[in-house]
Amino acid sequence: MKIAAGKQSGLSLVELTLVLALAAVLLAAAAPNLEALLRTQQLKGAAGDLLAAIGMARSQALTRGLVVRLAPRDAAQADWTQGWRLFVDRDGDGLAGPADDLIVEHGALPGGMAAAFAFTNPAPPYYIAYNGAGRSCSDGGGNGNGAARYGTLSLFHGGAIRRIKINMLGRARLCDPARDASCDGASAPP
Repeated sequence: MKIAAGKQSGLSLVELTLVLALAAVLLAAAAPNLEALLRTQQLKGAAGDLLAAIGMARSQALTRGLVVRLAPRDAAQADWTQGWRLFVDRDGDGLAGPADDLIVEHGALPGGMAAAFAFTNPAPPYYIAYNGAGRSCSDGGGNGNGAARYGTLSLFHGGAIRRIKINMLGRARLCDPARDASCDGASAPP
């Protein structure tokens, strides 16, 4: 195929500008949806990590025959968004120290995420503990003979919610109140 002399194929500057403007409008319209998708994925990832840590706490307690504690990393042990520590509380003080066996530590959650703790004892310090029988316990002195400690740990991010519900036996499940009827828990913090 021959092209006549002086004629060139391709796009003119006007056509190229029009295509770029249309692409910019489409990207601007899609950006809010991408942000919502990112927040949803961050929430799902954080809830999955926390559920896995709870499962590991229970299995480690069964394996070791000792009380294993999962607690927030902050000094007051009240803010799950700052990350968490999973440890064997050998000295019974409720804190991860040099005498204790640190099993795993998780870093802070993404910015903008919030957490609420609604367990049988709602006062800080917040923790989840399992005794050597794999049951949830209110680990009073490190012996795990306390009463069952059960309830709901909720994570909030960008209007979405994921809850981890722990029953009296210590079994944990992840639920989404937008889909699951029996997924109640604490309200989002202010």
